[in-house]
Amino acid sequence: MARRCELTGKGPMSGNNVSHAKNRTRRRFLPNLNELTLHSDALGRGFKLRISASALRTVDHRGGLDAFLAKAKDVELSATALKIKKDIVKSQAVEA
Repeated sequence: MARRCELTGKGPMSGNNVSHAKNRTRRRFLPNLNELTLHSDALGRGFKLRISASALRTVDHRGGLDAFLAKAKDVELSATALKIKKDIVKSQAVEA
């Protein structure tokens, strides 16, 4: 399972551990990923996604999963999130 957020594309970064003597060794900074079930209002069901804590705050700020995916760039989304986005757009087109 990749250490990558399914909504924002945030992944591991690299940097240095710096000791008191200024010795530098390489390390990885991993994103804070959580597996959650997010509910879609348009589709009326929940989706289990592995997202970062910052993405969860952004989803809440934008007003839910549907609003987040409407503004999200397709390049950043995982295959699962892209399928959810297309299903939401399709269901909103049927309603209109």
